[in-house]
Amino acid sequence: MCNKKPPVRQSAATDRVPFLGASCNIVGNHSKCAYVTPVQFLYSYGERAPLVDDGQTAPKEYDELTEVSQSDHNNKCTFEIVGTVTGKSGTKRPHVLEEYDPLQRGELLDRLMDCDVIVFNVSEQAAGVDDASWAVSELHRNIDTFDGSKIFILISSVMTWALSRPLADDPDLPFTDEDYRKRRAHPNFKKHIDLEKLVVKMGKTRRRSFCTYVVASGLQYGMGEQAFHPLFKMSWVGEEPLIPVFGGGANVLPTIHIHDLASVIQNMIHLMPKPCYLLAVDNSQYTLEDIVKSIALVLGPRETQNRPFEEAFLIADFTQMELDSLSADLRLEAVCVKELLPFRWECEAGMVDSMELLVEQYRTTRGLLPVRVCILGPPAVGKSSLARRLCRQYRLNHVTVQTVVSQSLAHLEAAVERGGADPEARGSAAEAQRLLETLKENMQQNEGRLEEQYLLTLMKDRLTSEPCRNQGFVLDGFPKTQEQASRLFSAEEDESEDSKSKMAPNGAGLVPDFLFCLEASDCFLKQRVMNLPQSAVQGTSYTYDRFPQRLARYRENQALDGTALHYFNDLDILPHHIEITDLEDGDYLLAVEQVVRAVGPPRHYGPSSQELAEVEAGARRRAEEELTRRAQARAEEERQEEEEEEQRARRWEQWRTVWGAEQDEARGVGEAEERAARRYLLEHVMPTLSPGLLLLCTQRPGHPAAFLVRRLNTCSPTTR
Repeated sequence: MCNKKPPVRQSAATDRVPFLGASCNIVGNHSKCAYVTPVQFLYSYGERAPLVDDGQTAPKEYDELTEVSQSDHNNKCTFEIVGTVTGKSGTKRPHVLEEYDPLQRGELLDRLMDCDVIVFNVSEQAAGVDDASWAVSELHRNIDTFDGSKIFILISSVMTWALSRPLADDPDLPFTDEDYRKRRAHPNFKKHIDLEKLVVKMGKTRRRSFCTYVVASGLQYGMGEQAFHPLFKMSWVGEEPLIPVFGGGANVLPTIHIHDLASVIQNMIHLMPKPCYLLAVDNSQYTLEDIVKSIALVLGPRETQNRPFEEAFLIADFTQMELDSLSADLRLEAVCVKELLPFRWECEAGMVDSMELLVEQYRTTRGLLPVRVCILGPPAVGKSSLARRLCRQYRLNHVTVQTVVSQSLAHLEAAVERGGADPEARGSAAEAQRLLETLKENMQQNEGRLEEQYLLTLMKDRLTSEPCRNQGFVLDGFPKTQEQASRLFSAEEDESEDSKSKMAPNGAGLVPDFLFCLEASDCFLKQRVMNLPQSAVQGTSYTYDRFPQRLARYRENQALDGTALHYFNDLDILPHHIEITDLEDGDYLLAVEQVVRAVGPPRHYGPSSQELAEVEAGARRRAEEELTRRAQARAEEERQEEEEEEQRARRWEQWRTVWGAEQDEARGVGEAEERAARRYLLEHVMPTLSPGLLLLCTQRPGHPAAFLVRRLNTCSPTTR
């Protein structure tokens, strides 16, 4: 309840997702609101939902069923929104006064005590049930310390009604708010229903001081799409040719748009209806199959397929709580909301009737906006190579004249084959056969080329296909003239209203957002063509005799009026000119860098779980290969070291053998020489020298050497 005191007070909320929406201005005095658990709708508060819709009149018993009289409706106030979030981002959210990181219970209680309104949302996650139970109990225990009255609103889930028995004998008769005592919860939502009973009980003791409400919310959609998000994602990505309808698909799902749920909460805060339990669902009675078919028709491949519900557990994006919600089969009617809270609905008729709006909100909220690029330039400048790089990086669709024509012919041939096997498809097969024959005949008459009228039709069909409308495209080398561009991107007068509704006026949904013109000199282009391998040139216009003529014809056409650039200039789409000068830059790194700088970051989901698994497997494989390579390198080094050691040992042994032989030979030679020398001395020297030495020892002269010389001279045979 809004505080009637002049000072501004707070109200807190906890949320696992960012606050989303428009304005927080609502009727009443200045107060603060506190929110706990998922409350992305609170960010879209006041401007969206006036208390009474324009042109509507409140019921006669309106004042009797609400705590606030209609005479107070004109009192204006602003709620100051504070809250806790679990995924805090650096972006400042308008109308949110303060965001709290997850708090300890003691600190959280202090924040709640400072608020006039506490909104606890456990409709999309079970983790907050215990905290909500603790919070409402603690607030009730401290009721005597309140500065003023407080409102506690629990946003629960209609899954607390999942196993309720049908009323009377009519299973199609919807449950209303008054039947809340008869509800039976899904086994995984037992804690939710216990919490609902606790909240209702706590509000019955002193309602003027502590007023409690339970809002059983239908499956929420809008903005992020909540439980339906995996189905939206599957359709947007386009990897599945058929969107699955799990189970029979005949179960009725109670739903509500996130903005309408916000409007319900806003009006409850101001009007304080007397019923303490309210259902918050729209007027739809759509089945799961109706919703999935609508998603596939507007966003995805247009085709669905029934699959066993057990297969849904194989999709990683689904949580157990979301799967439980999609399996519900409930018919509910929000009588109290309709009678007591007559606000302006955004999607009162349900998801199917508002699917185009929901798809637009889904794309905008998640930043999944298409990237439309056109690349023009002379032949052989590298348009296709650059386009392929951009398609890989931004996950776009590469659109060329050759691929569009070949894919269209293949699609028509497949349709003709299906018609032969399926009697129901014979009508469309006959039409496909006629168109296929017309195209082939036209190509035969024009030397393998299609006339412009047929070509433009096929190109426009490709650009308006779901993949190109969802992710975007890179248009490679087309259109070439202003007339082609005008006919390709402009909406035809004879198009159906349904087709026009999917595009902005004048074909703005097809016109590229970014235009890149690659430029290079004739000398550079001729040199590049000369460097191409013969296999890539053969059978194309890049041969030595044909390419100069084609290049000259391109230069002449660009010098004339009526080029494609003139069309884009009229729309104020300025081209980004990129000069190609490096023959060695086969990856176009400089060109890609300029394109990324102009286009910005990718606008897609990023790698899927399968792609992440493949990347992880690739990294693991590369790591294992690196370990194997290192082990092999170490083994090779060890083998080489062993071989070298063996070679050293062999060389050492050989050296020792040779050296030993040489030593033995040297010793043999020395001994022979020694024997000869000894023999010589004994025969020729010692007979003369020995007597002289004996005499020398006997006489011991003063000059023994001179004495010995004289003695030898005297005794030598020559002297004698």
